[in-house]
Amino acid sequence: MNQETFKANIFIHKDKLFRFACRFLVDQQDAFDLVQEVLMKLWETRYDLGAIVNIEAFAMRMTKNMALNKIAKKSVKARYESEYKLGYQLDHDPELTKDIVIRLIDSLPEKQRLVMFLRDIEEYEIASICELTGMDENATRVNLSRARNTVKGILSKIFDHEERRIRAIKS
Repeated sequence: MNQETFKANIFIHKDKLFRFACRFLVDQQDAFDLVQEVLMKLWETRYDLGAIVNIEAFAMRMTKNMALNKIAKKSVKARYESEYKLGYQLDHDPELTKDIVIRLIDSLPEKQRLVMFLRDIEEYEIASICELTGMDENATRVNLSRARNTVKGILSKIFDHEERRIRAIKS
């Protein structure tokens, strides 16, 4: 496929691809950049495009998949940054560790949050928690275990990050 054929068959869909990308991405500049990436990938594979029956649908699907990937990357980045901020606070004021654990507990699903708060913060016995929540002992223990594992995992990431930062500073 030469440049003229590419313009006639693919490049004419750029406005439609842009509008489609805008439906996924909030920022128009991100949508514009994404369409540019799609067009670049299509250009790079222009010799293989002859086998595709509906190029417009292929380009739209490509745009959708790339937009969803970009959204997923942003959510991972936002989650990492929120954990980093928690770690940053730990580094500057170790007294905030309890507050951070409480915030992590607050972010848990309702049953896990309630069970972990009652057991680990208020120091209730499992039997008392069962009475208060109306859950059986097995469900209480499962929710407590899941909650602790979630909090432990996030705290481990924070502490690992802090340890890497300290090693980097010392190097």
